[in-house]
This record gives sequence, C-alpha cells and structure tokens, in this order.
Amino acid sequence: QVQLVESGGGLVQAGGSLRLSCAASGRTFSTYSMGWFRQAPGKEREFVATIMWTGGSTAYADSVKGRFTNSKDNAKNTVFLQMNSLKPEDTAVYYCACAASPFATRMLIFRKDFDSWGQGTQVTVSS
Repeated sequence: QVQLVESGGGLVQAGGSLRLSCAASGRTFSTYSMGWFRQAPGKEREFVATIMWTGGSTAYADSVKGRFTNSKDNAKNTVFLQMNSLKPEDTAVYYCACAASPFATRMLIFRKDFDSWGQGTQVTVSS
C-alpha cells in the first residue's frame, strides 16, 4: 500500500492561485498513474485531474480545464496540482490518489481506478 500526503491547501480569494503537492511512498512511484479528486460539502467526490505514470499525458475535468495543471516528478515521488484563476465553486477538500495497478494503458478518471488516497487538503476560495 502506498502512503500519500497532500499539502498546499488554504484560503485564497477568487482569481488567485494555489499549488497542491502530494508526496508518495511505499510503491515504485514512477510506474503508477496518479489522480486528483475533490469533494465539496454535501456532494460526491468528483474527478479533477489525472496524469499517466510516465508524466507525459494528462486529462482534466471540464470545470478546471485551462486553469489547473497536473504534473509529476518521478525523481521526487511527488505529484503537483497548480490551480490558477480559482473560483468559489472550486472550494472543496482535494485528494490525491494512486492507481491500483502499475503501467496503466489508458487515462484513469474513475474512483475505482485508484486504491490509495491521501488524507485530503482543504481549499477555500472566497468571493
């Protein structure tokens, strides 16, 4: 099982930026795709972004496309989510997740694709 620790959340005004980090340990990080999800109060956990195990391909939810950037540093066992032009509707607890199997051959966007989750970090965007 992999251990995931998120950091970088906080309170920011609309239009501002935050950079989330997720440090992983316990697996060969470079062979696993990673994902970001978020959960707002009273809502289901939803997909935000995913990155292939190579770090070469990414995919995003339509709601964040063009504003968020997902990156993966295999040398540091860390995945990042750069969030720009934040909106109040981005307010949620953000979770990083590690794929259940290595060497994924497709973009992983479903919760069932991941078997390890971080503790979450709160992002609050004020209007």
